[in-house]
Amino acid sequence: MKLKNVELETILANMVQEIDFSGVIHVENDTGVIHTSAHGFSNRSDAIPNTTNTRFGIASGCKFFTAIGICQLVERGSISFHSKLSNLLDHSFPQFNEEVTVHQLLTHSSGIPDYFDEDEMDDFEELWVKNPMYHMRELEDFLPLFQNQQMKFTPGEKFYYNNAGYIVLGLIIEKVTGIPFTDYVEEHIFKPAQMEESGYFSLDSLPAKTALGYIDKEDGTWKTNSYSIPIKGGADGGAYVTAGDFTKLWQSLLNGKLVSKEMLDKMMTPWIETNNDNDYYGYGMWMEKAEDKIVKYHVMGYDPGVSFASAYYPATETIVVIPSNKEHGPHKLMYLLEDRI
Repeated sequence: MKLKNVELETILANMVQEIDFSGVIHVENDTGVIHTSAHGFSNRSDAIPNTTNTRFGIASGCKFFTAIGICQLVERGSISFHSKLSNLLDHSFPQFNEEVTVHQLLTHSSGIPDYFDEDEMDDFEELWVKNPMYHMRELEDFLPLFQNQQMKFTPGEKFYYNNAGYIVLGLIIEKVTGIPFTDYVEEHIFKPAQMEESGYFSLDSLPAKTALGYIDKEDGTWKTNSYSIPIKGGADGGAYVTAGDFTKLWQSLLNGKLVSKEMLDKMMTPWIETNNDNDYYGYGMWMEKAEDKIVKYHVMGYDPGVSFASAYYPATETIVVIPSNKEHGPHKLMYLLEDRI
């Protein structure tokens, strides 16, 4: 980074105060940690501060894990990116196009219906009025929310962000390996990456040093997200990680500990243009281009009471991880850091 650390600390501290940020900011490159700091409370009622070792929910940041898991199975020859959903699962999807492939599910271009369609529903919390969140413990619990609905478009036609597609990918991992999805991720991704503090924890039995998610209301009051998200995370989101652990994930992936160099290249290929200019999607991650060159690989997550941003910048080999137990903040801090990387 071009700025002296003192300058960086001041600029970050000012922004943290301005946006009332709650969470952790972690910046690291090949020379070591450039900046790490914790802000706000992991538990507001008891005024327990966040620390750099606090675990945070990262919502859709977890799609990264699912994509890595699928790529591992392709490397083993258990499935291929061209494998069809209709040949992989025994579940009933009466309206789905039989040509939907693993590649299309990974790149949000399958056209299958989503259980949370942002065109039709504004608030993720609305889902759990008729479908109690405390019943949502397994991937199969999500199937009734989308499996009988009609296709949104022809497979491969366009990019359309889809949570259900990643639920289906998680079910494929379970079918092929014969073990629960969360066990697979903890054994084949978290362990080799030495992510010792991370896991898929139930909201009703969170371990120590785990931040509660907070939903701030316009009148200044707040509530936790305990009844606003599924009780246990899965293939489309909901794991808890520390900022340090997520840094280890990037490092392990880039260093060939999770997939081969050839497979990493496939993950990091800009397969499809998203709905934003110069923004693309690979397998489980977004990419930003400038002058036909990829300058940023990143993942993000939003849930009630959760926001998350993390990126790898290849030019400087810098990793940024910013989890938060509030609904906004990480991206403003990330853009501020980007101006100075």
